[in-house]
Amino acid sequence: MLNCGIAIAVGGLVVAAAMQAAQSGDLAEPVHNVSAEVTLTPAAAGGAVGDASQVVVWLVPEDAASPVRMAASNSESARYKIVQHNKGFEPHLLVVPVGSSVDFPNLDPWFHNVFSLYRGKRFDLGLYQAGSQRSVRFDRPGPSYLFCNIHAEMTAVVLAIESPLFGVSDKTGHVAIRNVPPGKYMLRVWYEHAPAEVLQSLRRPVVVNGEGHALSSIRIPVGKREHLKHKNKFGQEYDPKAPAADY
Repeated sequence: MLNCGIAIAVGGLVVAAAMQAAQSGDLAEPVHNVSAEVTLTPAAAGGAVGDASQVVVWLVPEDAASPVRMAASNSESARYKIVQHNKGFEPHLLVVPVGSSVDFPNLDPWFHNVFSLYRGKRFDLGLYQAGSQRSVRFDRPGPSYLFCNIHAEMTAVVLAIESPLFGVSDKTGHVAIRNVPPGKYMLRVWYEHAPAEVLQSLRRPVVVNGEGHALSSIRIPVGKREHLKHKNKFGQEYDPKAPAADY
């Protein structure tokens, strides 16, 4: 499916901040690579889910003086993109630092209306035509579930987080977080199909102080893999005849 891609923000800001701090003498140790292994388990039965991709794992510095926080503040000037194409969002999951702007270009030959009224950033871009683009600044942390008011099958998520130090799991559940300065962090996890209380229980403090640091395994019980049930932006059911319309 075209709407199941993943966009991973590049940690270049972290690298630049770490290099700057090292030159000024503020960073005594080199940055490290942190890895984790994620396993998804069905909530009602044993075993593991075959595809463990699209789990986001990130590290929030506990030290307010950390150069990582300095890098995160620069994210306000960064821009990202979710494309509307073939009546789908590409990518389905986009992870950005809080304060980032996301562009929503319409590459389809028909109208779209992107909105988010459920969690995170609430907005409504209104109806706009092929070839045009509108943008949103995600200044609130957490997931924002995106929909189109015309096409019910279009769904996506923008996850705004408080740190540029994150990774997204591949199908095997492997997560890589690169260029992590040594220090104390709070581990955070998010997955679209996991209950909020489960994600809350996965938070834990982490100390990074060695090269090739590996986190303990992360197990996430999940429910059925289905799109978030939703109505249109007016709180009404979608018109079942809409997919056959010429737009």
